[in-house]
Amino acid sequence: MITIGQLARYVGVSIKTIRVYHGKGLLPEPERDASGYRRYGADDAIDLIKIRTLAEAGVPLARIRELRSATDEDYQRALGEIDDELTARIRSLRAVQKRLRLLAAGQPALPTEVGAHLEHLADWGFSPRWVELQRDLWILVFATHPDHAIALFHDQAQSLSDPALRQLFLDYDHAHDLVPDDPRLDDLARRIVEATRERYGPGSPPELDATSEIPALIQGTVNASSPAWQRLDTLIRAQLRT
Repeated sequence: MITIGQLARYVGVSIKTIRVYHGKGLLPEPERDASGYRRYGADDAIDLIKIRTLAEAGVPLARIRELRSATDEDYQRALGEIDDELTARIRSLRAVQKRLRLLAAGQPALPTEVGAHLEHLADWGFSPRWVELQRDLWILVFATHPDHAIALFHDQAQSLSDPALRQLFLDYDHAHDLVPDDPRLDDLARRIVEATRERYGPGSPPELDATSEIPALIQGTVNASSPAWQRLDTLIRAQLRT
């Protein structure tokens, strides 16, 4: 039989943790000996190791208490579910680690295909300003909406593969330095609206979660960089509503 201090040291937890487990009903408190000390046996150490392992796996203490009284079949099934959850968490952490290493290397945390696409933009005649803006915006979209981002990216990449649509994007880029009342903006807005309606018909382009504030943040960033782009956005929205 060993003391609570020895048990804590052998299993790798603190005495305070053991007392918390006693208080939560996870680990039964042993009777005190004649000297008034609690003494623990091998079964207590094994139980404590099981509790510690589940706790380290992220299982809430209330759930651990339920598992302590579960049937063997339910216990094994629960362990399988916990293992699956750990696998998903590990996969997610590895993805985070990969993005962190890319960040440390000075590279954007973007999928390979997006990086390759951004490199093509310069070859097509887009300005360095546009390429950098697109890089920053895609980083934002992939970081905040990874489930929707790839569909949005594929839609834009497909649009740029069409020479006529790509020219619209190029005209948008090159309109950056125009004055807001330049009549060319009205014509460009009209052509963009026509192309949008032709491409999507009565539907609408892929978009992020309707409750997300990211699209407005992105458009606000674009508009803030150029008064001409801001007016172009206003013209496009107005024509799409009519």
